[in-house]
Amino acid sequence: MADSPAPLIAGDVLTLPELRHLRRVSGLRGAGLVLHAWAVIIGAMGLYVAWPSAVTLVLAIALIGARQLGLAILMHEGVHWRLASRPGVNNWIARWLCAYLVGGDLGSYRRRHHLHHRHTRQADDPDLVLAAPYPVSRGVFWRDVLCDLTGVTACRYALAWRATGGGGVSATWSRWRGPLVANAVLLATLSALGHWELYLLLWLLPLATWYQVVSRVRDIAEHALASEDDDPLRNTRTVRAGFLARTVVAPYWVNYHLEHHLLVFVPCWKLPEAHALLVAKGYGPRMEVAPSYAAVIRRATSSRAAPRSGSRSGMRPA
Repeated sequence: MADSPAPLIAGDVLTLPELRHLRRVSGLRGAGLVLHAWAVIIGAMGLYVAWPSAVTLVLAIALIGARQLGLAILMHEGVHWRLASRPGVNNWIARWLCAYLVGGDLGSYRRRHHLHHRHTRQADDPDLVLAAPYPVSRGVFWRDVLCDLTGVTACRYALAWRATGGGGVSATWSRWRGPLVANAVLLATLSALGHWELYLLLWLLPLATWYQVVSRVRDIAEHALASEDDDPLRNTRTVRAGFLARTVVAPYWVNYHLEHHLLVFVPCWKLPEAHALLVAKGYGPRMEVAPSYAAVIRRATSSRAAPRSGSRSGMRPA
């Protein structure tokens, strides 16, 4: 039997000038995206303070939860050294202005995420469990979403981490001191402005609810029901997203996940340009592209849906 062709890499699809252009990092642009995320969060809080009502509360929770995902995405940029050209600045921004505020840890996530890129959709992929359960029934999916919206999912994560023992007091403090300090600063800032209650209502509540929903949608969209082979044009997925989807589900071009896996050195704001280049070069028909997040969810929750050739599904672990 003939050997299978080597996996496609960036140099196979882009010229050297294109590669140089796409990989260029802008610290100013990276800082601007972080500032944008916080501006939306502050604006949503201000909206509720100015016009407190159930409608503005729900709107603020959706906007803030999506920007909390945005902070996680920008942490992900930092994992790939794309937020700033200077490593120390990159890591400081990714940790203190992004990761810690949503409970993330840059170092451990970087180690895990690099394994995910190296073994995408393979047995050694540490994120395989996020995609393996699909397809599931619509009932199971909406039950999980209900758990997200009621805070049950967030509690399960907390209890699961505690059940592992966390590695002892020293390891627990090492893991959580950054998030605790960053959140304490946020709470102190809101308290100094006379609105300490916003930390509970418009920081922890979105983090425990809408952030969980959009994180679930992201996990499904990126790899569920994709191919298990090593073709980066098939084992990841890009999802077309309009203004509403980008606002409340997929901030900062996270929907261009296929392009990110193929071209990991490209900053997130250049991923649409990378997508256009791939299509212009004739790779469009080979690429796993979904028309919308709704279409991905429909496929992932259809009893008629089946994984692509060579892929598999499984049960979500308890």
